[in-house]
Parts: sequence; C-alpha cells; structure tokens
Amino acid sequence: MLDYSHNAWLVAASLAVAMMAGFTGLYLTHGASKLDDQKRKLVVALAAIILGGGIWSMHFVAMLGLQLPILFYYDALITLISALVAILMVGLALLILHFRPRTMGTIVGAGVIVGLGIVVMHYVGMAGMELCRPVYNVWDVVISTLASVVLSVLAIWVAYDNRTQRNILLGTVCFGLAVFTMHFVATGLTDFVASDTAGRAGPALNNQVLAMGVTVSVFLICGAFLLTGITFIEPAAAEISPSAPEPEPTLRAGVPFEREGQTFFAQPSNIAAIRAEGHYTVLYMNAEKLFCPWSITEAESRLAPDGFLRAHRSYLVNPKQVSRFERHKDNGTCYFDDVDALSKVPVSRSRLTDIREALGL
Repeated sequence: MLDYSHNAWLVAASLAVAMMAGFTGLYLTHGASKLDDQKRKLVVALAAIILGGGIWSMHFVAMLGLQLPILFYYDALITLISALVAILMVGLALLILHFRPRTMGTIVGAGVIVGLGIVVMHYVGMAGMELCRPVYNVWDVVISTLASVVLSVLAIWVAYDNRTQRNILLGTVCFGLAVFTMHFVATGLTDFVASDTAGRAGPALNNQVLAMGVTVSVFLICGAFLLTGITFIEPAAAEISPSAPEPEPTLRAGVPFEREGQTFFAQPSNIAAIRAEGHYTVLYMNAEKLFCPWSITEAESRLAPDGFLRAHRSYLVNPKQVSRFERHKDNGTCYFDDVDALSKVPVSRSRLTDIREALGL
C-alpha cells in the first residue's frame, strides 16, 4: 500500500469548483418550466453540461492534489467517459425535474440519479489511473454511495421544492458538499498500490496534460458562474436604480364588460376566470358569463398585478376563487365550487408549476 496525502490548496479549489458549478447549473434552470419545450431542452442541456462538468472538474482538481510516492498517469478514453457519464446522468435528473410534474417522488428520484452520477463518475475516473491501482471493497462503495445520494437528494429537494434565490443558494451548498464529501469519503476509504498495467484503452495523460484540460474546464465554469451571478444579483440592483421603470398602474375602473348595449366595469376580485373567445373574452362571475372587449393577451397583461394567471392557452384564473385543485399525470384541473357559471378550468402541463405555486402547493 502506498502512502498518500493531499495538497490543501487544491482541496480548497476543488470545493470552490463544485460550489460554482452547482450555483450556475441550479440557477440557470430557474424559470425554465415557463419556457416552451425547445428552449427548456436547451437550458436543461446547458445546465447538465455545467453540473456534470463541475462534478468531473472537482474530481480531477482534487486528484491533481493527490500526492503519491510514484509517478502515475490517466487513461484518456476512460477519463473522457467519466465526464460524459456525469453529464448524462445529471441531464437525466434535470429532464425529470423540468418535464414531469414536480412531486416529492420526482425530486427524490432526481436526487438519487444525481448522487449515483457522482459515484459512477468518481469510480470510472479512478479506474483510468495507470501505474497505480486504487483498491477498495464493496462496503467502501456502499458508504460512499450513501453519502452521495443523501446529500444529492437534500440538494435537489432544497433547490427545487421552492425556487427562490435563498433555496437555490442553500441547494448550491448542499450540491457542492455532496460532490466534495463523496470524493473525499471514497478516497479516504481507498488504498493505492503500484501497478505495471498501462495503456489499456486510450493514450496516457500525465498530470501536466490533465492539468491543462482541467484548467480550461474550470475557466469555462468560472465564466458561466460570473455571467449567472450577475443575473442573480440584478433584481436587487434594479430596485435602487434611478432609471428603473415605474410599476404599471393598477386598474382604476375595473374590467369592462357589455350588457344590453352598455359598458360596465367589474372588480377583478369578483371574477373567477376569463376564457378566450376569438379576439375577445368571456368573464365568469358567480352565475353570469359576460362579454369583455379585451383579448386574452390584454387581459393577462392588465390583470397580472391582481394575481390572475394563465392556466391554459384559453383560460385565465383568479387563484383566490379556486376552491379545489386536482393534479393529473402531467396536467391538472382547477375547480370553482362557488361559481355557478363555471365548474372547472383545465391546467396545461406548461402552466402547472405556476398554478401550484400560486395555490401554495
């Protein structure tokens, strides 16, 4: 068995890389559920590359700090595979989170996948070592996997249970600690022995060549972190900016509707829902269905300050008048038990998250 130690500066750098990648990936997907499918897929793909690349970069920054009494190399092909495994498994977890109803089951499932991705990336990366062989047993893998999965589930739950800036920051800390803890728990349970095996799958990478590749990866993560970070702090800066636009004034008269050739105005709080009717809309109030000259787009814009949300391409709903909500496989239904003119409104998959948040679910 070989004695080994770690460079403290590179250990600290590996934790910083994990934190930056975690923040960038988790915040990049903030609001992604509101995008159309194509844009959401693009955001998920970018976040997967950053989070998976961050896991890989953290691992090899720490491995560059591993000090052994012998010279050792890495197999280039296996090293590349370890990066791709991390990206694909994190990508799968993000697809579940952003294309399936966000229940506790999907959150836990995504966290488990991320945790397993960290573990698989670590041991595949270790398998690429040449002239030095890592030695561990099944229980070492089990303990490392348990630590990784528990912390990853915690990270995903914190970051996705409520998509606030505070939750994303806490999720970042949990994600960074999940990657960092798993690596050093697994490394601490691993012994290293000298080996004559070399050149198993691809060309060899020495620490100098690997360091250049890792430096480029970390540079890209740092750049993405800075670009994402400036967006994260932008709302606070906008509040004190003298050039910030004035908030849009609320309705004064109310929502117009026509009856017997005259125009009346309804208070938004009395309206349960609004349905698109060509270029116009229909208001639902108690037992009445009333013609409104606004389009559904204009109604959505004007009534946003009053809490109205688009539940479906043809419907706006007032969450304060929803009496029941039912979630289906990938959509939902809002019920209005106290509104005689309207019993229920469908909720499309793309609007499900917004409606659930507005209802406090």
